[in-house]
Amino acid sequence: MESFKSGSDALFILLGAIMVLAMHAGFAFLELGTVRKKNQVNALVKILVDFAVSTIAYFFIGYSIAYGVNFFSGAELLAEKNGYELVKFFFLLTFAAAIPAIVSGGIAERARFNPQLIATFILVGFVYPFFEGIAWNQHYGIQVWIKGLTGEEFHDFAGSIVVHAVGGWIALPAILLLGARRGRYTKEGNIAAHPPSSIPFLALGAWILAVGWFGFNVMSAQTIDKISGLVAMNSLMAMVGGTLAAWLAGRNDPGFTYNGPLAGLVAVCAGSDLMHPMGALVVGLIAGTLFVYMFTLVQNRWKIDDVLGVWPLHGLCGLWGGLAAGIFGSKALGGIGGVTFTGQLIGSALGVGIALVGGFVVYGLLKLALGIRMSQEEEYEGADLSVHRISSTPDREPNW
Repeated sequence: MESFKSGSDALFILLGAIMVLAMHAGFAFLELGTVRKKNQVNALVKILVDFAVSTIAYFFIGYSIAYGVNFFSGAELLAEKNGYELVKFFFLLTFAAAIPAIVSGGIAERARFNPQLIATFILVGFVYPFFEGIAWNQHYGIQVWIKGLTGEEFHDFAGSIVVHAVGGWIALPAILLLGARRGRYTKEGNIAAHPPSSIPFLALGAWILAVGWFGFNVMSAQTIDKISGLVAMNSLMAMVGGTLAAWLAGRNDPGFTYNGPLAGLVAVCAGSDLMHPMGALVVGLIAGTLFVYMFTLVQNRWKIDDVLGVWPLHGLCGLWGGLAAGIFGSKALGGIGGVTFTGQLIGSALGVGIALVGGFVVYGLLKLALGIRMSQEEEYEGADLSVHRISSTPDREPNW
């Protein structure tokens, strides 16, 4: 029975890893569909290479920082208990690699390729696992301190703060340090529209992400005996709430509509194992509305050129999710309990603070040392031709 249990656990978390790995295709197609046509190839290549760099950084450095585990031993030892520790690494890697995938959408169309890969290595190797170890592995006694102060630890079941808020708040400094795309905002105060290049690809990306999210959330149990149908139901309700809210607030705009389910899913991650489904629905409704209004405010009033809206979607909706776990996870609102709003506030603020500092340090130093922005000519030509020397659809087909 023990052998069967270890095998089942390994298969369970492996399936979760595969589902979250598929979400990176969702990141790629969401970005491809949102950027202009001359940057579509770049979106596809960037997400894949970022994932490869993330794997190296997390395997050799990040996973050890977060969990104190390394793989510098014989394969015979690694294969014990059906290699569960290896597939657990694979699963948690897919979370870590979401950080550069989130950042990628915010800095699209004007960021240099190689400096971003360096940023990816540092973020996944050092910055992300530093907070991951605090939230999910009791590092530095911070969870003990929060529990002593508030009565309960900071709770983030599937990463509203650890993954999404951290990714979104790292992206914000990168976006600010890069500046807006040329021509996006004129000296006269006008805003030049850069409409999505492909709504079908944008929608495909959103669908892939939404489906994979049920592996992201449900498989965060990590062992099969801890699987919870409540997590699946809450994820579904938050997804639906986010969709309807973004559709209504966005006045039937397809870009907002398809980002709505993602906003709801981002927000429900932290408390998906605690909330009542009706609470999860409310969390999704608020997240969808928050995304639409903050995306509009950021782009049109504050003139921050966050191409995919990753700060509102991941940064703000993730922060809302961390706080919402302390509200709707309470027994008073139908939740399971074991969480406090004050504890959630402290843990969420800590995650945001680490992300902001990390983002400014990493991208600030890269800007000084190497430069992080494409030249005016490269940006005008588009990253597809200036970086990859090929466009997504050739202008002329050969006659032979």
